[in-house]
Amino acid sequence: MKTVTLARNAMATRFEIVLHGENQRALRAAGEEALDEIARIEAQLSPYVPTSEIAHVNARASREAVRVTPKVFALLQKAKQISDETKGVFDITVAPLVRCWGFTNDNGRIPSLDELAEARAKVGIDLVQLNETDCTVRFTREGVALDFGAIGKGYAIERAAKVFREAGVASALLHGGTSTIYALGHPPDADRWKVAIDGPPWMRSANSPSLALVHLKDESLSVSGAWGRSFQADGKTFGHVLDPRTGWPVNNSLLAAVILPSATETDALSTALLVASSSGHDNIARLRQGMRTLLAVQAEDGKGFRVESKGIEAQPLPQPQNRRKEMTVEKSPARD
Repeated sequence: MKTVTLARNAMATRFEIVLHGENQRALRAAGEEALDEIARIEAQLSPYVPTSEIAHVNARASREAVRVTPKVFALLQKAKQISDETKGVFDITVAPLVRCWGFTNDNGRIPSLDELAEARAKVGIDLVQLNETDCTVRFTREGVALDFGAIGKGYAIERAAKVFREAGVASALLHGGTSTIYALGHPPDADRWKVAIDGPPWMRSANSPSLALVHLKDESLSVSGAWGRSFQADGKTFGHVLDPRTGWPVNNSLLAAVILPSATETDALSTALLVASSSGHDNIARLRQGMRTLLAVQAEDGKGFRVESKGIEAQPLPQPQNRRKEMTVEKSPARD
């Protein structure tokens, strides 16, 4: 049994692949083709690539219907479906809010209430018209823009896994930035791939470094966290995961994990679960049969955290103390 490992940077993250099989040359060829497919998808979806389909849509769709390729149109339909199912908790029109909070250039800032209201008026999947007859996209108002940051990597990984299957690869593990992972088949020495779900650094300890261990076979795991890109202001940390309904960063959730066969769906629904938090956990978990979920949220007293799981067995972890000031945003009259 041969093993091939490959890696490449794309979509502002690092994609890594492990493949097992008998023909090393064929494995390497399949891995390279999968990474090429990911690069092609980045060239289609990135709003920061001027020639991408989405950059063209963002620039022109408020003035005219913009044609996209059938695969991109199908992804837009999937994103709209998930937005409708989650009642706006997941929404690819969040781009104006991302800009408003200054996360486009990674600096971050607290917007004024007027700025926030203006950005929120440009957010909502109902502002996007999809014409299936000619695969065109149209915005109903100026300033609407699409951002595939919460679904694009998962979609790319799902397409890469399709490349593996078409090439006859039966055993592979692929991840993008450790936030979404796809397990094809099983490794040579086990009947399933074993993957750890790590929490934020302050949740970990020498004896229990992971929140959970999961076993995957022909499944995807996506993990969304609120501690990634962020900035400090007024003694608080404001994270980059924004609630499209309120315009504010996620307040209470620390981490959300979702397991399903589709990497596109796990990527989107893990973000939706992070935004929905405890009050929306049941609704999100009911959206797909067989979905497994885990959610870590701040404890009610602001000291430590608690874990809710549906089908994922969490490991006990020591509770950190007094993290609320660092990880949450105080309630504001502008919210809700």
